[in-house]
Amino acid sequence: MKGGTIPICFYMILTSSIGSLMATNKSLYFGYGSNLLERRMHRSNPNAVRYGKGVLKDYTLDMGTYGNFWKGCGANIVQSPGDKVWGALWQLKDEDFVNLDRQESVHKNVYKRIIVQIETPEGQKLNAIAYQNVKQFERFDLTNLPTERRPSPAYMDVIIKGAQETGLPIDYINFLKTISTNGIDHVPNLDPEK
Repeated sequence: MKGGTIPICFYMILTSSIGSLMATNKSLYFGYGSNLLERRMHRSNPNAVRYGKGVLKDYTLDMGTYGNFWKGCGANIVQSPGDKVWGALWQLKDEDFVNLDRQESVHKNVYKRIIVQIETPEGQKLNAIAYQNVKQFERFDLTNLPTERRPSPAYMDVIIKGAQETGLPIDYINFLKTISTNGIDHVPNLDPEK
């Protein structure tokens, strides 16, 4: 066996599952915030198809930029060795990512696209697009966030319902329930955009 054989075979195993996606101009998206919930995801992205669930290792969940839609801060992912973030995998046509870019305010330099490796419960490793805040924020314990960094109760309710709908582990859902909120009573319209 030559030295180059193992890496090539390993690469083929990792990428074979997304080969069909590439052939159809589709990509995977990793949603870890409000886009866990199908109703929220379909508001701006009606063609998105739930692909499954997975975990992003060596990252942690954080709250970042304030958004008027939710009247509170939105979720963010930050590199953090040993930690993990669970989320939903969605399959989207490549041209539909413009809708996600708009939803995540890429044009306003709030979020940026990054490529992350997600591991499914079956151990499959897949590359997916995720969104991360452009701005770096000071890290705080999510159970005791400063008021200006807290999400709204409605936002956390959507995340928790989405986590349940996605079938995320119960210990992760229980963790989400401990995140402090800003107490602002606001329920955004999640009906499909026209």
